[in-house]
Amino acid sequence: MNEKLESRLNALGKHLSAQDSALALLALGSCAETERMDAYSDLDFFLIVKDGAKADYLIDLGWLSACAPLAYVFRNTVDGCKILWEDGIYAEFAVFELDELEKIPFSPGRFIFKKKGVGLSSQPLKAIPELIQGDLDDAYNEILTNLYVGLCRYRRGEVLSAFRLISVHAIDRYLSILPLLDQPQPSLIDPFALDRRVENRHPDKIATLAKMMRGYDHVLKSAKALYEELQTIRPINAGMKKEIEKLL
Repeated sequence: MNEKLESRLNALGKHLSAQDSALALLALGSCAETERMDAYSDLDFFLIVKDGAKADYLIDLGWLSACAPLAYVFRNTVDGCKILWEDGIYAEFAVFELDELEKIPFSPGRFIFKKKGVGLSSQPLKAIPELIQGDLDDAYNEILTNLYVGLCRYRRGEVLSAFRLISVHAIDRYLSILPLLDQPQPSLIDPFALDRRVENRHPDKIATLAKMMRGYDHVLKSAKALYEELQTIRPINAGMKKEIEKLL
């Protein structure tokens, strides 16, 4: 556990619990699973407030600076901000009124405080969209077509677009089927980002991923590695194989 982060959460909870309009503070991510809250973690949390109070907490951030002076504030969504305190603690948070929370997907959390009589659960009511695919076919063909279109754009001179299709979009889809291709090792899955901790879950695939993600200056090498990996999964459609090999 990161004691500095836990102390900041507790200080926030103590300050907010004294405010009439604040109903609960819900820690998320590694803040909810404190055994993985290390020196490189940040704070993620939801503040739940009474109806009509949301705007007040987003406009006046005195409830945050009450714990320590703020060095940076970025209002990144209609619901929340990214902030940095002067002591180096970074946080991302959102403020919701009670009836909004049931519409928001989130990973299971941990209440820092919850006022008596407030009907809230630390478990989400709205399911997180599934990123891991159970059907190999759709993801495989998306990767294949990402590769083909990316190579066409590369040959046209659209190198950045090609790089993103081949080494970003196609890789996202590859990660979605990786558990079907390689037995995962025990490690926490982030339901919002499959690239998190992939090195722990699929250590034998890291060299393959590195070859498929060589960077802007090596798009063709990345494309060739992706093409070779696709062939280990299943035979490539003859028509697509012919066109991709021309482009390579």
